[in-house]
Amino acid sequence: MKRRRTTLLTLAALLGTAMTALPAQQAGAEETEQIRNGTFDTSTDGWWTSNVGAAPAEGRLCADVPGGTVNRWDSAVGQDGITLVKGETYRFSFKASGLPEGHVVRAIVGQSVAPYDTWQEASPVLAESPGSYSYTFTSQVDSSQGQVSFQVGGSADPWRFCVDDVSLLGGVPPEVYEPDTGPRVRVNQVGYLPAGPKNATLVTDATAKLPWQLRNAAGATVARGWTVPRGVDVSSGQNVHSIDFGGYRTRGTGLTLVADGEASRPFDIGTAAYERLRLDAVKYFYPQRSGIAIRDDLRPGYGRAAGHVGVAPNQGDTAVPCQPGVCDYTLDVSGGWYDAGDHGKYVVNGGIATWELLSTHERALTARTGDPAKLGDGKLTLPESGNKVPDILDEARWELEFLLRMQVPDGRPLAGMAHHKIHDQQWTGLPLLPSDDPQKRELHPPTTAATLNLAATAAQAARLYKPYDRAFAARALTAARKAWTAALAHPAVYADPADGIGGGAYNDDNVTDEFYWAAAELYLTTGERPFADHVLNSPVHTADVFGPYGFDWARTAAAARLDLATVPSKLPGRDKVRRSVVAGADTYLATLRAHPYGMPYTPDGNRYDWGSAHQVLNNAVVLATAYDITGGAKYRDGAVQSMDYVLGRNALNISYVTGYGEVNAHNLHSRWYARQLDPALPAPPDGTLAGGPNSSIQDPYAQSKLKGCVGQFCYIDDIQSWSTNETAINWNAALTRMASFVADQG
Repeated sequence: MKRRRTTLLTLAALLGTAMTALPAQQAGAEETEQIRNGTFDTSTDGWWTSNVGAAPAEGRLCADVPGGTVNRWDSAVGQDGITLVKGETYRFSFKASGLPEGHVVRAIVGQSVAPYDTWQEASPVLAESPGSYSYTFTSQVDSSQGQVSFQVGGSADPWRFCVDDVSLLGGVPPEVYEPDTGPRVRVNQVGYLPAGPKNATLVTDATAKLPWQLRNAAGATVARGWTVPRGVDVSSGQNVHSIDFGGYRTRGTGLTLVADGEASRPFDIGTAAYERLRLDAVKYFYPQRSGIAIRDDLRPGYGRAAGHVGVAPNQGDTAVPCQPGVCDYTLDVSGGWYDAGDHGKYVVNGGIATWELLSTHERALTARTGDPAKLGDGKLTLPESGNKVPDILDEARWELEFLLRMQVPDGRPLAGMAHHKIHDQQWTGLPLLPSDDPQKRELHPPTTAATLNLAATAAQAARLYKPYDRAFAARALTAARKAWTAALAHPAVYADPADGIGGGAYNDDNVTDEFYWAAAELYLTTGERPFADHVLNSPVHTADVFGPYGFDWARTAAAARLDLATVPSKLPGRDKVRRSVVAGADTYLATLRAHPYGMPYTPDGNRYDWGSAHQVLNNAVVLATAYDITGGAKYRDGAVQSMDYVLGRNALNISYVTGYGEVNAHNLHSRWYARQLDPALPAPPDGTLAGGPNSSIQDPYAQSKLKGCVGQFCYIDDIQSWSTNETAINWNAALTRMASFVADQG
């Protein structure tokens, strides 16, 4: 996982069109073949092989691939010495077959030397008869050390791979990627609450108002009205109208909204879908668990062997050494959740994700519409179900135990601090089950940010688990105090932004917000004056912490502010804290009302951030909290309406939640939810949130399709697009929080 903030690519200001485009090919460019002997008419000269027996066969190169390998790259055929020119467009094409059929080949254009960057890759599933494959991409680099290779390892059984007519043609015209956005009436494809807001967006060239009709499943018109023209929406470049049909409150399924000759995708009016999503969003975490076999009887279709428990080929997480020169000990850091689509585990991202799950439970205890039984014992079908502990606390504890294990032991340098992360020494490829990961695992240096994440979440856990397990609550509070003391002694130990091989860097060199958050949680749990003093004296305490991007792993002050506002305490000036949350909600509400797609998210310069879908939801959490504080219906409605965007009311007309909506994201970037690459593996479970539009489009696949994209169009539903379409625990934690809130309003 390479989640980190980077400089934006140059984006065209395409405000007048919804189409994304690539730069025009330079006039006079000549098509040039880069491959030598790609037809194999008489020999395989110019090609290398690795762990295969290869020979020309009837004008093709055929390779006998041994069984029993783990990784795709364990067996391969390739050619080095490829030259690529930055900004030039290439067409990579070939014919290939597999016997028996159903095997996957990873076909890549990349770097032949370390760090082995990949510039174009595809993983077609091969049939017995040769199939033709073609992919166009624009090179982002100048290189004379390019490579074309076909990686064919990773199969338990031997098979035969044949390839012919391999070509890498330079100077071809770039392709224009036009996403299929379906009908021009954009709705929440899942559903609207009977007594909640009901809004839609119409994409149209019309500048005057237009009539609309709401039709039931039988096609009868049950409501009608007029659209409201909104002009050109900056976030999409589309001319749009808004539709408000909130006056219709009758429950129903299969409704459609018709305007300007277009009918929307179907949706429901009711509460059942949100009750399901409340559960599915948090059920996501169990199959993300490391260090435990996932039971197929609990998650049919998702059963798998335990990952990283030291069973070959794993090297395991039970005795992990540090990176060279970092420490001289090993730690048992087994358990926890895999952070995203890779096999890494990160304290800073685990911290904010755990907090949001714990806060979902804590809100249910204190809010006027909360009901802790909804995620109580037995609701999530976990191995721990039936232990008389709310299931959401059982799930969060799996990560908490890992976070506690990441603390530096007593008697060691930096004792009490937390190691920043643990992951593979090198990046692994797709697909790869956790149990098949052969890479060496390493602990990375402790950081102040990780230490304060541990302090905050462990302190929060101490108050929430006390009714169920006093010993664990006491252990968590002891660890939180120790982490706080260590962070005070080492207040500026930061993650290296260059430490991004094998896992994301997660670097953050401003931890005033983490100090504020940890102090807040420790105060709310203990009531002790020193923690209150730190909260009150923090410059963050009076700052506006509800910015356009919302809160996230690197922006945690809002987590403190929300808990200080809602968890009962005797903090001086608590009413002012509560008013600050309401003021932040007012800003988001104004943003939502001004936005033609009705969302509380307008990033600076229309630059959508990594994981933008969850940032929309976290801004909605602030609206939901304002409702809990004030009882104001406008905040409730704003929070509920914010869900429309992630469930289909957006420029791409796609639900970013798997399994929800007629057209939903389903090819999320993951090494084991990888059906797109391997039919034997599952797709992501229902209720998984995709990252969503990301203006930086850092991955090669997105760059090849989306260069010049505008705002909402910087997304593609493909497993290769790790910058726009990954899954991550903190993103699903935001979905958990909001799905539960909306279900509570039913």
